[in-house]
Amino acid sequence: MPDMKPKISVLMPIFNTNPEHLRESVSSILGQTFTDFEFLILNDSPDNTELDAIISSFRDSRIRYVRNEYNMGISAARNKLLDMARGEYVAVMDHDDISLPERFAKEVAYLDSHPDVGVCSCWADIFPSGGEVHNPERSLEIKKHLMEGCVLLHPAAMIRREVLEQHHLRYEAEYSPSEDHRLWLRMMEFTAFHNIPEILFRYRMHSENTTSRQFLQMKKATGMLRCWARIQYPEWYAAYRLDLAENATSVKLIKHVKLFKIIPLFKMVKMYKPYKRTAISLFDKIPLLTYRERKENGHDE
Repeated sequence: MPDMKPKISVLMPIFNTNPEHLRESVSSILGQTFTDFEFLILNDSPDNTELDAIISSFRDSRIRYVRNEYNMGISAARNKLLDMARGEYVAVMDHDDISLPERFAKEVAYLDSHPDVGVCSCWADIFPSGGEVHNPERSLEIKKHLMEGCVLLHPAAMIRREVLEQHHLRYEAEYSPSEDHRLWLRMMEFTAFHNIPEILFRYRMHSENTTSRQFLQMKKATGMLRCWARIQYPEWYAAYRLDLAENATSVKLIKHVKLFKIIPLFKMVKMYKPYKRTAISLFDKIPLLTYRERKENGHDE
């Protein structure tokens, strides 16, 4: 019988990973309710034999484990995994996060029913510090906000592999550690995006993850990507700026005056939309005075 291709190829590069975190991440993939996948794990820290032992302790035929002869870096490692992938979809997974059991089932169901969508991600919670990631749901909003930042959570994403192959798209090391944002920007002219408005992923925030360790490099790469996006997609950038203008808060400055530095006496609020005005209230609650500022020509600002 011919070799049956899996529906999903799960791609996980590992590099000097905390052993406990790695076990939790691998277990979260093997515990998915959707089971038709191959699990490709690439060790990019070849001298770390402890990771070999951890992966070999999982007795699951879906795991394909490879160890590099030398450290390639994250973008090259992700590309090597892409080249190994056989699935219709590729599911990204980082080595210290947790995929909740229904993640694959729900992302596959969405992609199967929306052939125009090339990337599907989801909402996530942040642990152990707390908080949640609620990125825009629909493609139009996602593309507009990609002009400013990465609003598709990469380690929770599932990608239609055909889109990558048809347009010869891969991760680009020069934009690392924002190689994911770069990939989404390259893909956005060819496909639609979606974020499932449901928490299906747990993002681990700690001092050793990429966001923490490479903050300055990420800030620099993001700045480069913003400049590139504004030149490449002027219409999307214009739409993004229009949204900012329409949704911006009108309150620009709030000043409190307290009696004896304790009792609230006055509150002064300066507002700039739809025109410049100042409102003063007594005891923070009782409206006392509102006035408009005028331009030199006598018209309202």
